[in-house]
Amino acid sequence: MAKNPIKYALVDAFTEKPFKGNPAAVCMLEDEDKRDDGWFIRVAAEFNAPITCFLTPIRHDNDAYNDSESDHCFNIRWFTSIVEVNLCGHGTLAAAEYLFTCGLVKSEKIEFVTPSGINLTVKKIPSCRNEDTLGISKVLNNGYNGVEYPLDAHSDQEDFSIEMDFPINALHECDPEDIPNIPLTLSGVSVLNVKKTVPLGDVLVSTNFFLFARIEVSSGQSVIDLKPNFNELQERKGRERAICITGKAPEGSGFDFVSRVFAPTIGVLEDQACGSCHCALTPYWGKKLGKTDLRSYMASPRGGVFDLHLDE
Repeated sequence: MAKNPIKYALVDAFTEKPFKGNPAAVCMLEDEDKRDDGWFIRVAAEFNAPITCFLTPIRHDNDAYNDSESDHCFNIRWFTSIVEVNLCGHGTLAAAEYLFTCGLVKSEKIEFVTPSGINLTVKKIPSCRNEDTLGISKVLNNGYNGVEYPLDAHSDQEDFSIEMDFPINALHECDPEDIPNIPLTLSGVSVLNVKKTVPLGDVLVSTNFFLFARIEVSSGQSVIDLKPNFNELQERKGRERAICITGKAPEGSGFDFVSRVFAPTIGVLEDQACGSCHCALTPYWGKKLGKTDLRSYMASPRGGVFDLHLDE
């Protein structure tokens, strides 16, 4: 048995219901520098969640991180079962949920320092389910906190939401050779345009599900009904990290756009509720619809809801 057991939690992000949204494992470490990348990948494979994130406190003035209100800074890393990723929205949300709910930070704000040099700010705010301006590029998590607590953890069951401030990821035109050839996955669906993001290498595919008829089934249901061919998607290994298929939500649905994300090349067949893809989707749909506050639905089998605010 390990002398220093690792504290961990399993969290469902971007959902109000158990067993929905996107699951992530959160591990609290004290000696990250003593472990090689192979150890992180093996632990992530053991959890077998889409993402496992690892936290280490950044000390200030030699005070224990849980004894000082000024200590709310953490290094964060995200791993799938086969690779490390540069940015993960649902893993960051899960980590913040764990830290706030278990009382490991006394501040209303957490600063995450990432290996890619992107520093992320996360805030705890009173629950505001019906407010017009919620949170991505700021992403908000309302309701169900979905934490399986370690034995020594505690929760005061405070009702709050989490706002994450994420960077905008600009979209770029694709060269013809960059356009994904996935006819079995799209299965005859007409493509409106294709763009890509850098440096993450995600590909955004915007379909015209919604253009021919503005009725409910013509958009959201079309995205939901996609039957991805994972063999076809796997063959694109090395060309892009993930493929995002998106379309405008139907009138009356309560959403502005609907999306699905597939990333089998990094060990995630379908990303159930992807936060990082909204760094590109938010400015894309914000410009297209002329809005700064949007709501999106991730139409995966588990589903995910995003309240978004664009601040350029």
